[in-house]
Amino acid sequence: MTIGTLYGISVGPGDPELITLKGWRCLQQVPVVAFPAGVEGKPGYAQQTVTQWLQPQQVQLALTFPYVQEMTVLTAAWQTAAQRVWQYLSQGKDVAFACEGDVSFYSTFTYLAQTLQELQPTAIVKVIPGVCSPMAATAALGLPLTLRQERLAVLPALYTVKELEAVLDWADVVVLMKVSSVYEEVWKVLQQHDFLENSWIIERATLPQQKIYTNLRSHPNLKLSYFSLLIVQLGRSPNVVKQ
Repeated sequence: MTIGTLYGISVGPGDPELITLKGWRCLQQVPVVAFPAGVEGKPGYAQQTVTQWLQPQQVQLALTFPYVQEMTVLTAAWQTAAQRVWQYLSQGKDVAFACEGDVSFYSTFTYLAQTLQELQPTAIVKVIPGVCSPMAATAALGLPLTLRQERLAVLPALYTVKELEAVLDWADVVVLMKVSSVYEEVWKVLQQHDFLENSWIIERATLPQQKIYTNLRSHPNLKLSYFSLLIVQLGRSPNVVKQ
């Protein structure tokens, strides 16, 4: 029996037009499209991004991935999701998993694919790259992310000030992902190092609700959404952001 292929499709940071042509073609062709389930019964960001590209006859498969750190809970969720996907793959049906941002950049898809291949070694997985949020954020700012020999550091989530300060000692550009929960603490560190004028917050990059904060010295107590990131360019003079 022919086994279907699991495709990881990078759908970008939110703007539906930022999906690649290859990803769009795959979405059009597969019989099953999976995506992370939203919270409180609402569609998730990846689902919202791809909805307009889907066909009525395609199966839409919402998979639950809890927003927790406990590995036993996460592992159980990955296994359940992998088993649901395998039900279609084992019938010879291809499944495309729509993933916000890029599938290789701090992505839920990585855990789904690894778990699937652990449970079913014959499973076939292919990935389609795309636009990740730091690239979208710097495009919104009108600034390059890196120049010449600049060293880039990306922190997926910050748990200690010491970690940030260690990165500030050697990096030229720092990206802090999902900074909302630790923003006030981060702001104080940047103030101490006099980096506030070289820092920007981009909230919901590429979406209609996108917000950009350019003068962080006057924003010590921002209440940010989950999808917010902070960019610090340590070795450059402050730039004028193109609007």
